[in-house]
Amino acid sequence: MKRNVAQKLIEAHLVEGRMHAGEEIGLRMDQTLTQDATGTMVMLEFEAMEIGRVRTELSAQYVDHNLLQTDYRNADDHLFLRSACRKFGIWYSRPGNGVSHPVHMQRFGAPGKTLIGSDSHTPAAGGLGMLAMGAGGLEVAMVMAGEPMYVRMPKIMGVRLTGRLPAWVSAKDVILEMLRRHGVDGGRGRIIEYYGSGLEYLSAMDRHVIANMGTELGATTTVFPSDGAVWRFLQAQGRAEVWQEILADPGAEYDEHEEIDLSRLEPLIALPSSPGNVVPVREVLGRPIYQAYIGSSANPGLRDFAIPALMVAGRQIPDHVSFDINPTSRQLIENMIEMGLMEHLIQSGARFHQAGCNGCIGMGQAPATGKISLRTVPRNFPGRSGTVEDQVYLCSPETATASALTGVITDPRSMTMPYPHFKPPETQKIHTALLLPPASYDEPVELEKGPNIKPLPIFEPLPDRLEGPVLLKMGDNISTDEIMPAGAEVLPYRSNIPEISRFVFSRIDPGYYERALAHQKEGSFVVGGHNYGQGSSREHAALAPRYLGLRAVLAKSFARIHAQNLVNFGILPLIFEDPEVWNQIEPGDILAMTEVMASLGAQRPLKVYNRSRNAAYPVTYQLSPRQIEVLLAGGLINWIRARH
Repeated sequence: MKRNVAQKLIEAHLVEGRMHAGEEIGLRMDQTLTQDATGTMVMLEFEAMEIGRVRTELSAQYVDHNLLQTDYRNADDHLFLRSACRKFGIWYSRPGNGVSHPVHMQRFGAPGKTLIGSDSHTPAAGGLGMLAMGAGGLEVAMVMAGEPMYVRMPKIMGVRLTGRLPAWVSAKDVILEMLRRHGVDGGRGRIIEYYGSGLEYLSAMDRHVIANMGTELGATTTVFPSDGAVWRFLQAQGRAEVWQEILADPGAEYDEHEEIDLSRLEPLIALPSSPGNVVPVREVLGRPIYQAYIGSSANPGLRDFAIPALMVAGRQIPDHVSFDINPTSRQLIENMIEMGLMEHLIQSGARFHQAGCNGCIGMGQAPATGKISLRTVPRNFPGRSGTVEDQVYLCSPETATASALTGVITDPRSMTMPYPHFKPPETQKIHTALLLPPASYDEPVELEKGPNIKPLPIFEPLPDRLEGPVLLKMGDNISTDEIMPAGAEVLPYRSNIPEISRFVFSRIDPGYYERALAHQKEGSFVVGGHNYGQGSSREHAALAPRYLGLRAVLAKSFARIHAQNLVNFGILPLIFEDPEVWNQIEPGDILAMTEVMASLGAQRPLKVYNRSRNAAYPVTYQLSPRQIEVLLAGGLINWIRARH
């Protein structure tokens, strides 16, 4: 049978199930990736399994999110992560070494390998011909312990690329075009695979940009072939020996089809406050800006900084514009210095920040109230920047830099300068000094736990009867940033569930915490619309609500990773059989469910009774037998303990 690239990667790692769309499959994962906003919980979960050392080919932990050390909490957690890596057999990327996704591609990524990461942008590694997926931290800990990763077999959407990108248009505009066409849920239940003659003109890091933001489409992952562009990338990183060619078979089929003529694309921009709110830049020309921000995992390559540097060479940024440069790795900084690019940016008046995620996750660089911030980051959910009333637009480095120079949103094609074509050098300076290998097997290592690290909460099994109030009703596309905010105030509590739970739904309803605490023992419900839980993979958006007593979410549909995280912590993800029922439930209504365990165990339909309105609503659930077992046990940790 003729296979596309995604099918080849899945088939080579399939350990359970069949490759039939919608069926749950188990995949052997070769590598894991964790970052510090989620990794502390992963290490605590792995420690609780009492296994000793990771059972993957390679696991790596990056400190790239919580870099602001305004008190002891982040610094203490960095030491904990360092000790956990040494103890459990994990590579440790020190603070300041860089953003996880580009660094992992440079140092560890390999065509044909599988990767699971506790970060929703892990699919960026698909740019190398890897099968890379984001997941909740507990699932990553399971893989570190030697278990498969479970996912429903996705459909595969083939996107045929033709033509060549014109001047002033780059890879960011390709993924923004996909978001313009399909929105933030158009990729749900799908792997996006790119192929066609247009790939010849996209580098491995261009592909990284596109694969990274496939997450914003809701896609399970994004896949590219491993071809000459991948070989050239690995050769420049001094790792050509790991390259292998992985191409779709001639005549391979796809479940769905899309086509993009690259030569017809123009500069695009996502308006506040959704990555799917995309329009041509020419439609919003002239709006005054406060900030232009270059960097993040969505535009991490050398060319993404080189083009802006060449654009501002000999020019000055206006004094009312903050031109923020977020280098994505220490290695990138060294190469920019050697090539003279750093000097252009410094002399233009740019502001430099340490290598890391920084403002992308709301850790500093927050814009002024109500002022426009153009960013090359992957997300612009409300308040994610750190400013509640933010106005964040997503765009390419070319658009951000052109606008920084003029002080207003500018189509870069209108610039009087020639387009600064940039070709990365065939060899680059390699920086590995801040990347630490794990300790040897026989070296004793004690975990360093600061006072902010608290034990994991233990939850009881799901009861046969649920009853409680609806504490919150929400609309479509609620993100995990709105369920559990990121940023400098919240993320330092990532290993302290009682404290971080104070921020649950705080961006939507500041009174939620107190109401939930009053019903913590009996349990409660929340109601959502379509695509509930889009965005970040952070499991705190399920774990902290469960700590506050949330027992079920009723929604029209769920984002993949968040639905699995709800299951992992014993929360029922229920789908309205009739979406119009959403209109019949109000906050404060008392809902009840009976024979929950028996119905789930027999895979029978469930009903939710609204005691306040004397009504009953049929609900469905898209759960595999394994997921039902996990729910009935009260979550994945309980399920693991019962098995062992």
